[in-house]
Amino acid sequence: MGPRDRSARPLYTPAERERRDATPWTLVQGILAPLQFAIFLVSLILVLRALTTGAGLFAAEASVVLKTLALYAIMITGSIWEKVVFGRWLFAPAFFWEDVVSMLVLALHTAYLAALATQAVDGRTLLLLALAAYASYVVNAGQFLLKLRAARLEGGDRRTARLAEALS
Repeated sequence: MGPRDRSARPLYTPAERERRDATPWTLVQGILAPLQFAIFLVSLILVLRALTTGAGLFAAEASVVLKTLALYAIMITGSIWEKVVFGRWLFAPAFFWEDVVSMLVLALHTAYLAALATQAVDGRTLLLLALAAYASYVVNAGQFLLKLRAARLEGGDRRTARLAEALS
């Protein structure tokens, strides 16, 4: 179950594009993605501050929890979107590698929550784990931005083009 040769296949078939444009889950993703990114930026600052100064550990930890909850929300709604558009919950050929990296992002964020809940590691190690999760998130966000740009270049509708321009 790997991606098919996408060089010969457009990102969306006409039917998939129609479903993508008709579903409210496209708008939900368009709202959650920048919201999650804003939470990430604030949290990143708090995590870096706690690592460098030792101050604000609780705020940093809480911000990572909030970022993780936002991630879960976008992953759940993204799976619903993928099911509506492509007929499968995850790993549709058009988004195969984005979904693979998303699993790493989820694993690292979930490991953070588990470590926080069990107090398995000290505060500094916990924040370093958060930074690893965030690094994987940045890679994944970049993948999705490139995919959004590809959709726009492929001739998506005006709404998708505006969303792509707003996010890039």
